[in-house]
Amino acid sequence: MVSRLVSVRIDHQLGRDDARRRLQAGIADARARFGDKISMIDEKWQGDHLDFRVRALGQSIEGTMDVAEDHVQLEFTLPALLGMLGGKVRSYLQASGTRLLGKS
Repeated sequence: MVSRLVSVRIDHQLGRDDARRRLQAGIADARARFGDKISMIDEKWQGDHLDFRVRALGQSIEGTMDVAEDHVQLEFTLPALLGMLGGKVRSYLQASGTRLLGKS
C-alpha cells in the first residue's frame, strides 16, 4: 500500500477574502460536526495559505490549502491505510467546497 496525494480545485466567484472567511467558518463547522471522528491537530493560516494536519481513523493527514481570487486549491496526502478512500474523500470535498463557496 502506498500513500496517495489528493488534489481538489474548487472554483468560486467570491474573491479571496470572502472565500477565506467562508472556509474558516466551514472548518469550524466541520470540527463541531466530525470532532468525534476527525481532529484538527494543527491549523496555521499565513495570509491566504493554510498548512494543516488532521487525525482520522488513527492516521495523520497533512496538507495545504491556497485561496485565490477565483478558486481554492486543496492538496493533502492520505496515508497508505486511507489511500483507498482517496476518490470518495475527493468527491466529498469537491461537493462540500462547491456548496460552501457557492453564491449566497
